[in-house]
Amino acid sequence: MKKTIVALAVLGSFAGFAAAQSSVTVFGIADVVVRHGMSSGATLNTVSSGGMNTSRFGVRGEEDLGGGMKASFWLESAVGFDTGAASDGTQFWARRSTVSLVGPFGEARLGRFKTSERLLFEEFDPSGTTGIGSTAAVINALGAQTAATGGVAVDLSRFSNMATYILPGNLGGFYGSMDQSFSEGVDGQKMTSGRIGFKDGAFDITTGMSTTNAKGLQFKMATTAGSYDFGVVKAVLMYTTTSFGAPGQKNLTGVLIVPFGAGKFYIEYTNSQANAAAKLLSGVGDAKHMAMAYQHSLSKRTVVYTTYAKITNTGLGKFSVGGSPTVAVGQSSSVYDFGVKHSF
Repeated sequence: MKKTIVALAVLGSFAGFAAAQSSVTVFGIADVVVRHGMSSGATLNTVSSGGMNTSRFGVRGEEDLGGGMKASFWLESAVGFDTGAASDGTQFWARRSTVSLVGPFGEARLGRFKTSERLLFEEFDPSGTTGIGSTAAVINALGAQTAATGGVAVDLSRFSNMATYILPGNLGGFYGSMDQSFSEGVDGQKMTSGRIGFKDGAFDITTGMSTTNAKGLQFKMATTAGSYDFGVVKAVLMYTTTSFGAPGQKNLTGVLIVPFGAGKFYIEYTNSQANAAAKLLSGVGDAKHMAMAYQHSLSKRTVVYTTYAKITNTGLGKFSVGGSPTVAVGQSSSVYDFGVKHSF
């Protein structure tokens, strides 16, 4: 009887919390994929999590403050649906942990999330930088990821201790955002990022940049991208540069996306060129990335998909497609997969 009373009290407290919010939503993605990889005379078969979108679990809430103002929070963690493990290491909510104020002025956001420049890159990469089709597979951190103390790698896409401002959506097609992450005494964690763009119907063009201080140098990543939706096909062109001191890369990506009723097909090609200083680094060289995929919606929440991707390395390059066997210097890497994604 006592246990029942305690349980009812706990549930009553939770209900009171939920009622105080305009909305509280539990959400997630379950995405599992089977892959066959080939490289350097070897093959590898795997079952992996996150072939189309990263598998995740989260909770978010929003409260209407009146006068066009809203307050919100967002907590999100990656989940390995192939093993059931939380795949973010020691940070359970490592994908996102933010609180925001939204109003006519735009959005002010605090916490941990992706940089503006990274979001730009993901929006124009047809894979969203997830799975074997990710063009990020041929972009190298050029040594910046080893800059943090304690042997912990720097995450160049997400940052903690970050303040973000996002422009309001009523600026006649113009949009943008800026971020500042505070190092709090940790090398490799101070970051500044921003983007600006213009979208009008089928046309979208944007540019952005981020800088991260590490080892007394700055890792810089800049992207300019544009797209036009012709209806029967959407064309995308993206140019990305990276540098960390003298080493640098230039990456040019072209994409065609073709809708097919309940599905869509895309083909992507990226030419990655490393400068002379970058080619002195282990595993870095020139590379070409090609991917094609078909994604078919069985419902609003369930998608089946198949993808093929290949990376061709030259020089000391050892870039590899996710799920590939270990790549020997200068060798190619290719993977094809089949997966299912369910959103909830």
